[in-house]
Amino acid sequence: EYSYTQGCIEFANNAIKRGKLKKADYLLKIPNTQINLAIIEAKSSDKHISEGLSQAMNYAKDLHCPFAYASNGSGFIEYDFFTGQKRELSLDNFPTPSELTSRYYKGKDLDKEQISITQTPYYLDKSTPRYYQANAINAVVEAVAKGQKRILLVMATGTGKTYTAFQIAHILYHTKIAKKILYLA
Repeated sequence: EYSYTQGCIEFANNAIKRGKLKKADYLLKIPNTQINLAIIEAKSSDKHISEGLSQAMNYAKDLHCPFAYASNGSGFIEYDFFTGQKRELSLDNFPTPSELTSRYYKGKDLDKEQISITQTPYYLDKSTPRYYQANAINAVVEAVAKGQKRILLVMATGTGKTYTAFQIAHILYHTKIAKKILYLA
């Protein structure tokens, strides 16, 4: 189980409480990166194979995963956000990690140099980025890798803009895209 948010803060009857926790059954990542590949929602065998697909698709949108899967243990149903196609797979035909990674980079239209840049590890000490921070970091790094010069990143108060900017600067510095970085707040 991969929990990625504690749930919305809800106000009711002068009380504050947390809404339902969001957690996907499985999150597949490109190894040694913070790049999310796929969400898998597992349901019991008495459910239809596609029972969890809409749930998986919602989680995949939140986590910027291009592939969403649902399974009841007898097979998989896949939704590919790059193509908009849905297909059913047997248990033996689930894509290998290298197949999913290859499809990801093909869908993103990245060349080898750009792939190398996007795979640069974050600076992780004792903290890991929140899912929306990782989404922002990955989107900015990918845009820069593709040659985009001007990028506007807007984040709300208290969402970790400094942390996000630091991670972006760290990656750009270590990939030698940026020799000098000026960060103004």
